[in-house]
Amino acid sequence: MDIKDKNSQLFLQLVFMYHAACMEQLGKVKSTITGKIERDLHAAQGTIDLLDMMKEKTKGNLSQEEDRFLTELIRELKLNFVDEKVKDEKAKQEQPKEEAPKQEETGKSQ
Repeated sequence: MDIKDKNSQLFLQLVFMYHAACMEQLGKVKSTITGKIERDLHAAQGTIDLLDMMKEKTKGNLSQEEDRFLTELIRELKLNFVDEKVKDEKAKQEQPKEEAPKQEETGKSQ
């Protein structure tokens, strides 16, 4: 394997590592550390932003295969991120709104 092929494989591996981490952050797969589903949408957004930056900084330097791989993984992560945000919004809307406590009558006229 020449250096170009090795670097291509390492680049794809790096991108896939970020993808796997982001899927954990989105709560789509179990955490490799705890074995539980955990969500951290703020961290997921950061990982997606990092991959977007990598795509921008490597523009013109990637093979067609590398570019397609990176583009598709970013697209998949963004769609899953939106899916999780929608779930949060639905959950918030379904929660019963807390009623304001009724004011006790003091018997005094104002």
